[in-house]
Amino acid sequence: MPPLARYAALQMPDGTRRVVGSTDATRGCKHLCRHCPIVPVYQGKFRAVPIDIVMEDVRAHVAAGAQHISFGDPDFFNGPTHARRLVEQLATEFPQITYDATIKIEHLLQHAEMLPLLRETGCLFITSAVESVDDRVLEKLLKGHTRADFVRAVGLCRAAGVTLAPTFVPFTPWTTLEAYVDLIDQVEALNLIEEVAPIQLAIRLLVTAESRLLELADIRDAIDAFDPQSLTWPWKHRDSRVDALQVEVMRIAASQKSRTAAFSAIADAAYASQGQSQGQSRGQTPALTPTLTPPYMTEAWYCCAEPGPEQSDLV
Repeated sequence: MPPLARYAALQMPDGTRRVVGSTDATRGCKHLCRHCPIVPVYQGKFRAVPIDIVMEDVRAHVAAGAQHISFGDPDFFNGPTHARRLVEQLATEFPQITYDATIKIEHLLQHAEMLPLLRETGCLFITSAVESVDDRVLEKLLKGHTRADFVRAVGLCRAAGVTLAPTFVPFTPWTTLEAYVDLIDQVEALNLIEEVAPIQLAIRLLVTAESRLLELADIRDAIDAFDPQSLTWPWKHRDSRVDALQVEVMRIAASQKSRTAAFSAIADAAYASQGQSQGQSRGQTPALTPTLTPPYMTEAWYCCAEPGPEQSDLV
């Protein structure tokens, strides 16, 4: 296996980087989000990996030079008691090691009392698949949270001193130009520009071979013929301007700009798609207290994405 230094690293606010190891505390997921590619495989089931086995994996990574552990579970809080015991043991045995995890907005609200424990045991950030700030889209995806829940989760994480790194699937058959601008406004209003990797503003909905999205008539109407090479159902938006905007946002996301510079360019493109200039459209949610530039992985996390037209080399 290649040395850990050849994989993604953790970029720290002071400009230094940490070597990252990765392991899973659970397998599968107990949720049935329509767009998730894990659902057809696990069918709402998950199992906890024994803590001794997880810790052996962590020990091997630390021995190989890891300074940070990234838990790759689809949802670290599928088993909250298991998660609690694991991070407590991790912090006891390796107090110098930091970590990150992926947790649903729904679970962040249900187990908010655990957020201070995550910070105390070395959690630097939580990735959460927010996907959309449009309640209509969230309902279609069966995400289990609302826009208001997302806003609340941002506040809870900030109060606990843990960065929330939201991920999105902003381009779907239900996306409108107005809805995309609304997403941009919401990210800005919540002071999340540095927490959101630019690629997250370019992601296109992925419809896999056995996706539960196919239950929806409007998805079946949008898809083209099944592509056996990618094992997906490609689709085009009924409004070609939305697909054109996605192409432009993907180009910006691939341009290696800083997060702030990329966000500004993406916002310009979004407003221009409506014939507006940046600043003419603003969200209504009051800004929360901003955080410092957060730690982030040098390779952005994302899923449920398909390349848009002429973009197979960018995703």
